[in-house]
Order: sequence, then structure tokens, then C-alpha cells
Amino acid sequence: MGRDDVITALGSQLTRRRFLTIVGPGGIGKTTVAIAVADAVRASSKDGVRFVGLTSLADPDLVPSALGAVLGVYPSAANPLAGLAAWLRDKAALIVLDSCEYVIDAAAALAEAVLKAAPGVSILPTNREPLRAESESLHRLAALELPSGSVDLAAGDALRYSAVQLFNERASAAVDGFALGDADVPAALEICRRLDCIPLALELAAARVGAFGVRDLAAHLDDRFRLLTTGRRTALPRHQTLGATLDWSYQLLPKEERAVLRRLSVFVGDFPLEAAVAVAADPGPSEIVDHIANLVGKSLVVADLRGDVAQYRLLDTTRLYALEKLRSSGELQQIARRHAEYYRAVFRHAEAESESRPQDEWLAIYGRHLDNLRAGLDWAFSAEGDPQIGVGLAIAAVPLWVQLSLLGECRERVERALAALEGNEAVTTRPRMQLSWALGWSLMYGVGRAREAGPAWATTLDLAERLDDTGYRLRALWSLCIDQFNNGDLRAALGFARRFAGLAKQTSDAIDLMMADRILATALHYFGDQGEACHHIDRALAQLAALAQQPQIVRVRFEMRVSTHYFQARILWLQGFAEQALRVVEHNIEEGNAVGQALSFCSVLGQGACPIAYWAGDLDAAERYGAMLVEHTERHPIRLWQVWARCFNGLVTARRGDINAGLQALRGGLEQAGEARFLPRFLLLLGELAVCFGKAGEIAGARNRRGDARPLRSPRRTLVRGRTAAHQGRTRHIGGCARRCCRCRRTLPTGAR
Repeated sequence: MGRDDVITALGSQLTRRRFLTIVGPGGIGKTTVAIAVADAVRASSKDGVRFVGLTSLADPDLVPSALGAVLGVYPSAANPLAGLAAWLRDKAALIVLDSCEYVIDAAAALAEAVLKAAPGVSILPTNREPLRAESESLHRLAALELPSGSVDLAAGDALRYSAVQLFNERASAAVDGFALGDADVPAALEICRRLDCIPLALELAAARVGAFGVRDLAAHLDDRFRLLTTGRRTALPRHQTLGATLDWSYQLLPKEERAVLRRLSVFVGDFPLEAAVAVAADPGPSEIVDHIANLVGKSLVVADLRGDVAQYRLLDTTRLYALEKLRSSGELQQIARRHAEYYRAVFRHAEAESESRPQDEWLAIYGRHLDNLRAGLDWAFSAEGDPQIGVGLAIAAVPLWVQLSLLGECRERVERALAALEGNEAVTTRPRMQLSWALGWSLMYGVGRAREAGPAWATTLDLAERLDDTGYRLRALWSLCIDQFNNGDLRAALGFARRFAGLAKQTSDAIDLMMADRILATALHYFGDQGEACHHIDRALAQLAALAQQPQIVRVRFEMRVSTHYFQARILWLQGFAEQALRVVEHNIEEGNAVGQALSFCSVLGQGACPIAYWAGDLDAAERYGAMLVEHTERHPIRLWQVWARCFNGLVTARRGDINAGLQALRGGLEQAGEARFLPRFLLLLGELAVCFGKAGEIAGARNRRGDARPLRSPRRTLVRGRTAAHQGRTRHIGGCARRCCRCRRTLPTGAR
């Protein structure tokens, strides 16, 4: 099933190459494909097709006899190969040598002898590894097809993939009336993926659908070697259970290769050869390189040679089997420790390199280690692990979590690491400072937990001052400035911004100075001084242009170029340069998309594009940007921005005239946001909710929402629904198509207030 193209291609190759070995792991379907190929070429084989099953042979001397028995020829015992070759000399036939594992050397000798003597004969062996015989060609049989990634498919679409087809066909045969439904598709895809789309494993799983159902079967796959034990009675013993298949492959390995396979099971996903040597080598690297090459040849380790550095991995079923062997060998703790220490060393330079490498290059290097990073942390903080290794690994991994916007995971891991810190205060002060800063950032984007970020950053600042660590003092001051924005104390926020700028001048670091202008511009923007904000944002942009070759993601984990531009757009809007602000918004969206940093792009849309399009009265653009933000936050786990986006879409719905639907969306979203609704980014939404209540005749609700907006305390300007209450209430509106602010006299765009 799903092999038509492969069968056709192999049949064509056999006519040209004559000696073609089908290679793959146990259960992949080598024998099934070989039989199908033989059937396809039968008509062109004048003397027919001969199938020689070698599975049950333990004595290599019996291989010629096995072929002779199939051919009906009984050569002399003195030189059986010569007799068989002589008999086949004038024949045109295909010989299938199935399952050569136990007698691989004898099978290779037989193939060479026959091919030299009989030019009309072709040979098609199946094996876990190449026979390494003269003139041999290889075809590595791939697993069945499955859609890549996590996709939402109906049953009809899922059944276009051969792995799902096979699972469905075997389940239908095992369970009367079974039909894969749309609701079962996610579980069926999970089963196929976790069983590596190996046909034997899928057949065994499908046979258990009658006992568990598709969804429960998927939920219990971690216990797969107990569950998948109902193969056909007529199948070979090694194919009757998944465990038996792997037992058969494992027992064929030399002792040294078994040890390497066991140790490689601590890796989750891909790993480079360097990692394998560091973790699994015993005693030295030279032997393990050969062992890994042999395991690749025997289809127990998969090699990916497409990149600059070769990557290896174990199929999931093989890994779980080998991990159990590692556990029973008594080596698990030693190998798991080596694994965690290796990845702690790998990530030691990740933060520094995030400021010296282009973002996509940095992510390509470190992003591929995420699964192994998680495995190392799981072991380090387990009862048998070493929490100090875990602390170091958690600190080193923070840039990756932030870059991938895995802020919930970051918070959980950092809290675990902080809880594990104990002992000499002089030793724990620095890691506590580093972890406290990371905790603050991860809390700020958690629904209902943003108010907890301030204490974490205050701790960071206190410890940084004790250690006289300028870098972390700057991080803490930046973070505390943002915390004060979130709490509505704009005067305190501006104070922290000025402290940051003063310290940055002392460092003379170009990036710190650029960040100082960026944070001063932000603070002054919210404080209401758009003229000074514009001065600092222009300086920051000028410095960004000069630092074009410098990193994109800096110490505060934001993409500076993108984040500077969306504040530039806001400042331009409030100064009355509407068309210029909208042009910056459009460019900012393209820029944010190109950079690909998930958290920064949320702010591009939520801080810049959505509110400015709404204030401009362009509801089509506002709706488009809101939908874009929802879609983006569904792909990236940034829950707070997703809640905001759904509220904003309700706001647009209300402005279009459907007050009830808009009111329902706004009210529901703000309830989900909890205390986060007091953050500055929610003020626009709170103002609109009050307007909706008013239009719906719910005056009490409108008054309550007015109270919700009070936590933002600005002595000069508060923005609600795009209206400007500026300069301590001295704003007046001038009639006509344009309005002027009484202080700055800048012309505001039509529709602005």
C-alpha cells in the first residue's frame, strides 16, 4: 500500500543493474515490496521468479542448498556454488533472497558467484544492511507517507496518505463497521507518527482498535510494546509483536554495537556525531564512529546528510526499545548525566552568539537541540538527577525559549531551577540573578501573571547591584521600566528609563546606547511628550542603520529594528503625520514577517498595526491585521496576545455596527485576560467596551469599565479609543475636517480626536 511508484522504479532498475538490495529496518515492508517487484517483472523473466527465504537459516553453509531446493537442483556437496552457477548460466530469471541477516556473508558470496556466471539472472535481496558485495546497488525503503507537521485534516484528506490508508484498512478488517471519522484523524495521525509510519507497527496497532478505540490507543502508545502484541498467527515469529521484531534485530548485533545503540537512546530527535561520541563513547571515539556507521548500515540509526553537519536519530520505536535496554543494563544514570552535561556545554555560548550571529543562522544551530535540551532538564530535575546541572542548563537555554516564544515552558523550567538553588549564597547569587530576570519576562506574557514580573525584576536589580554586574543592571532597569508601564505609573517608568540611559552612557556600548534611546522614546511616548519621544526614536533608528551588521535580537530579547519602528508609527500618528505613520505600519509588517521572531511580530500587530488602522477608521485593514494576529498566536503559544487579538476583533465588529456580537467578544476576552486587562495595551479595548455598553443601554457597565481604566496613571495623557486627553486636560477640538491640539498645533488626521 502506497508503494506503487517504488515498485515501478525498482522493477525498472533491476533490468539495468541486475543486483539490487532492498534495505530498511524490521517491519518496514522489505519482503512485501520485494514480492510485489518480483510479480511486476515476472513477465520479462523467461525462466521465472524464485523466492528463497533465508530467515530460518542459522548455518551459512546451507544457503546454496536453500537456493538449490527452490530451483530443483541438487549440486554436489564439494562445490555447491559452482554447480548452481553452471545450471543458471543460460537462464533468464529473478532470484529473491529474503532476510539475509543471519547468513549475510554466505548470501553475498552466492550473489557474486551467480551474477558472474549467469548474465541473464538478476538478484533482489532484502536485508537490514547492504550485503557489501560486488556490483550491488541499494534502495533504502522509506516509511509510509504522512502529512508533515500538525495539520487539521478531514478523514477524506488524511486517507490520501499511505500510512493512514494502511492503518484504516487494517482497522476495518479487524473491527466490523469501523470507519475513520473526522474526530479520529488527529489520534490516527499521532499513532502513525509515533510508530514512525512503519507498516508492521501500524498493522499491529490497527488490530487493537477494537479493544481501545483510536483515541485511547493513541493515548497509551507509550506502553506500545505491551499493546502491540496481536500480529497474524501465520506471520513469522519476529513479526507477531513489535517487541519481537526489535529483539530479533538487537540480538543480531555484536556486543559493542548493542552498547552503543542503548546509549544513543538518551537522545531525543536529531544529534550530531560529536554528541554521540561525547555521550556514548566508551572507551574512545574511533571505535564508536565505526559502530555508528554500522548501525546506520543496519537501519537501526537514521542518517540525515542534507545539511552541512550530518545528523543522526533513532526511530521512536527503536529508541524506546533501546532505552529500556539501557535502563536494565544499569547504565542509564551515567549516560543521562553525560547527555545533560554535553547540552549544557552546547548552550553555554548561545546567548553571546545571539548577539553576533544572524537570527536565522543562530536558530538553525540551537533550535534543533530543543528536544534534547528538554530531555536533559527532565533528567537533571528528576529524583536521580543533578539539579545543579539543571540550573546551568536552564540559564543557558533561556535565549532559545524566548526566541521560540515558549514563555510558558520557560517559566516552568526557571521556577524549577530557582527552587533547586541551595547552598553557599556566594555561589548561588549569580544564577539566582540570571533566573530571576528570565522569570520576569516569562511571567509578563502569562495570562493573569504579569503583575508578578515586577518582584522578579526587583530581585534581579538587587542582586546585580550586589555583584556589580552592569549587564544585568541594565536588563533589570529596562524590565522594571516596562513593569511600571504595565502598572500605569508612567512617572516611575520614565525614571527607570533615565537610569538606564545614564548607565548606558557609562558603558559606551553602541547597542546599550541605542537601547537607551529606544526606551526613552517609549517612556516619553506614553508620558505624552511626543516631541521628545520623536527625537529619541529618530536617534535610535539612526543608530540601527549604523549597526546594520549587528545582531537583530539583543539582550532584552526583542528584535530592536522591528520594535523601534512600531513605536515610531505610534509617535508619528499622535504628532498628526497620519499617512507617514500608516506607511511605517505597512513596512513594519513586512519587516516583522521577514525577521520571524514570534513575540516581536505580536507587538508589530498589537502595538502598531491594529490600533493605528482602527484609529484611522480603516476597518478593513484593522480586521485584516486582527485576523493576522489571531492566526499568528495560534501557531505560537503567546496566549496573552491571542486574548488581546480576539478582543480587538470584537471591537472591530462593534464599530461595524454589530454591537451585541462585539460586546460579547470584548467582554468574554477581557474576562479571560483577568488582571492583564489593566495593561496599557488593553486600554483601547476597555474604552471601546464602555462605548459598547453605552450604545447597548447598559450605563452601569459603561461606568464600571471607566473604572477599569483607572490603573493607568499619567499626569499628561491617557489614550482611550484613540481620543487624546492631552496636556492635563487642556485639549480642545476644532471643527471641520481637521482638528488641532492647542499646544503643539499639529494638524491631526480626519477622524482623530
